Amino acid sequence: MLSIPCPECGPRDEIEFHYGGQAHIAYPEDPHALDDRGWAEYLFYRDNPKGLFAERWQHAAGCRKWFNALRNTWTYEFTATYRVGEPRPDIPAEELPSAATSPSSPTGGTL
Repeated sequence: MLSIPCPECGPRDEIEFHYGGQAHIAYPEDPHALDDRGWAEYLFYRDNPKGLFAERWQHAAGCRKWFNALRNTWTYEFTATYRVGEPRPDIPAEELPSAATSPSSPTGGTL
């Protein structure tokens, strides 16, 4: 089972959490000026990288607070968690998972 480090409660099992999508999505400055395409981009268009990604999570079965996390979408590894409102932490390149240590793809190949 995956362990997620809550900034308030510490590491807990993944079943205690709810995923909330991409972190750091700014509300439009003038929402009345947006056309349908602008609203669609704000509501539905999100990044989908293979690698480090900033996400929102809620500790639903614990403190019930929302927080942000940096998670590798390829390895599922959580690199950092931080409270909402705090800036995204800078992760040195040597701490990032490398392609050489990434697991094989489901088709048997590597990155």
